[in-house]
Amino acid sequence: MDNNQPIGIFDSGIGGTSIWREIHHLLPNERTIYLADSKNAPYGQKSQKEIIALSMKNTDLLLEMGCKLIVVACNTATTNAIRELREKYDVPFIGIEPAIKPAVANSKTQIIGILATQGTLNSELFNKTAEMFHDTKIVEQVGHGLVQLIESGNMNSPEMEKLLHSYLTPMIEANIDYLVLGCSHYPYLIPQIKKILPDHIQIIDSGRAVAKQTKNVLKERVGLSSTTSNEAIFYTNTNPKVLQEILENKFLVIEKDF
Repeated sequence: MDNNQPIGIFDSGIGGTSIWREIHHLLPNERTIYLADSKNAPYGQKSQKEIIALSMKNTDLLLEMGCKLIVVACNTATTNAIRELREKYDVPFIGIEPAIKPAVANSKTQIIGILATQGTLNSELFNKTAEMFHDTKIVEQVGHGLVQLIESGNMNSPEMEKLLHSYLTPMIEANIDYLVLGCSHYPYLIPQIKKILPDHIQIIDSGRAVAKQTKNVLKERVGLSSTTSNEAIFYTNTNPKVLQEILENKFLVIEKDF
């Protein structure tokens, strides 16, 4: 495989751009292709069978575009489909899981919160991970409606503020000292979340760890790009306006039916 081929990244919409940013920052010489499957967002309310099918559809398209490695920049798709993807395709996959381990390792209260989709919290992979930390209480909260508001361009709306208050207040009352963001859309909500949480509660997401893992796997299995091209192309199957705004109109966004 040519090490100058692009890295492929997919998510159930625009949220995975939070992962893309970390990869783009750490690997500035790598070309990237991003698929925003916003038409089918959120994945968190779908069955595992549907999530696997959508993940394979996205993978097929990225492989047709010549990608050398695929980042599943969606917690729900990773926790529900990555095993099947690795079994079917002969290409390296990088997944994204809620960063429970560092939160548990650093928690003083031994109580942490996790805000994630229903699909992630219900998944076998998430529950196996959570069971490893039986000495720590994990306060789970499904972020109903958050992805839809982000995807529709209503990230800073009164409705979003109301939802975040309703989800975070019980966690604060439960005495958490770490909040794990278990959906790649949620890092875009960190400024609003910080206004609600007391200063002592730390927020953790998986973006930097995924970028580091991507670099490691590229080095070991494919090889880092030898060019200085950092071309980034974004595809979406809905109106590209929200994705363009998230990217501050700095990159090419193409509307495509997939």
